[in-house]
Amino acid sequence: MTETALIRSENTMGTTPGYMPGFGNDFETEALPGALPQGMNSPQKCAYGLYGEQLSGTAFTAPSHQNERTWCYRIRPSVKHVGRFEKIEMPDWKSAPHVLEDVTSLGQYRWSPIPHTGDKLTWVTGMKTMTTAGDVYTQVGMASHVYLVTESMEDEYFYSADSELLVVPQEGRLRFCTELGVIDLEPKEIAILPRGLVYRVEVIDGPARGFVCENYGQKLDLPGRGPIGANGMANRRDFKTPVAAFEDREVRSRVVIKWQGQFHETFIDHSPLDVVAWHGNYAPCKYNLRDYCPIGAILFDHPDPSIFTVLTAPSGVPGTANIDFVLFRERWMTMEDTFRPPWYHKNVMSELMGNIYGEYDAKPGGFEPGAISLHNMMLPHGPDKQAFDKATHSNLGPEKLDNTMSFMFETRFPQHLTQFAAQEAPLQDDYIDCWDSLEKNFDGTPEGNWKR
Repeated sequence: MTETALIRSENTMGTTPGYMPGFGNDFETEALPGALPQGMNSPQKCAYGLYGEQLSGTAFTAPSHQNERTWCYRIRPSVKHVGRFEKIEMPDWKSAPHVLEDVTSLGQYRWSPIPHTGDKLTWVTGMKTMTTAGDVYTQVGMASHVYLVTESMEDEYFYSADSELLVVPQEGRLRFCTELGVIDLEPKEIAILPRGLVYRVEVIDGPARGFVCENYGQKLDLPGRGPIGANGMANRRDFKTPVAAFEDREVRSRVVIKWQGQFHETFIDHSPLDVVAWHGNYAPCKYNLRDYCPIGAILFDHPDPSIFTVLTAPSGVPGTANIDFVLFRERWMTMEDTFRPPWYHKNVMSELMGNIYGEYDAKPGGFEPGAISLHNMMLPHGPDKQAFDKATHSNLGPEKLDNTMSFMFETRFPQHLTQFAAQEAPLQDDYIDCWDSLEKNFDGTPEGNWKR
């Protein structure tokens, strides 16, 4: 592990040292006293000889409730954090559109956990794209990745001009040293890294593996609760944004940039993590998935899985998401006379699932922690024979689904497999066979032929 050398703010709002609570708040934080201007954004001379600079995550004229920007007070302006660019290759990180003639994306797919290879991999070189959807050039759609990280980035930094990244760890712990502060991340937590944010990634406990949803479109937000009301699901106070932290180091550094699906590098003579103070609402954050309060049926029927949405990124069609991030965690099942697992389904959305830990109720076998499944647009899916038989013949009483946490990246766009997903990742060729043993129970009588 690399020792983080950043100087952090000692002032923390809330009860979690190093973080400020809230989602989409207007935060203010300073690592040195008096570094943050009061009552204005761009004084003629900033304290400590700093430069004032705005980082805009939306257009200037975006509606006020969607407008996102942060004012940074930094040692050098960002124009000093880049030089001449040279194109480089990142062969395993793909962007949409990425449709391969010799790869069939039509089907129900499942992969065993992507194994570590023994190679030395950083956050950037260890990113393995599984699927792409939409179009990075027009800023719609997404990509799903698995990261395998064994090495810290040393004097190396990264940012994506294409996307915000939703990070879902499955094993190992990482530290994201960003322009706006430090986030430590472990399994059962997630992090959101905004488009354009510069950071490096250090390994705290490795090797590390996890999942990434790369969002090309409008940024992730909390879903509307409607009649659920003001509380429940993911509550704003449980999101944590880091306090200001900076480093003043003069050392040759490499900055890697993802732009329009291509990767470039540039070299500078200092660390770009030099924001001493900032205020605004465009910032990274993390969230503990154990704080998610699931809502569900308390008398009968299994609700639509959208009831478990943690975050959503809208598309141009109202109510139809560019991305939904959905969580299936521990919860009580109390529905009477009800088939309790997720029902059989064919969907206009495309669903990529990953297992963080434990056992998923609709697929007791084959979907181990670290595994991935893909059910593409309008392809049927649902419980296997073992799950169906158990749910159909069980004596229904209150039951807690325990030791389980899996998630879904859902999008309105079909997801196309990469060559890595189709030919290199450990694809379970027999997954489609999990429904073969489902039997015909229809015999012409109202009672049916319910054999065990």
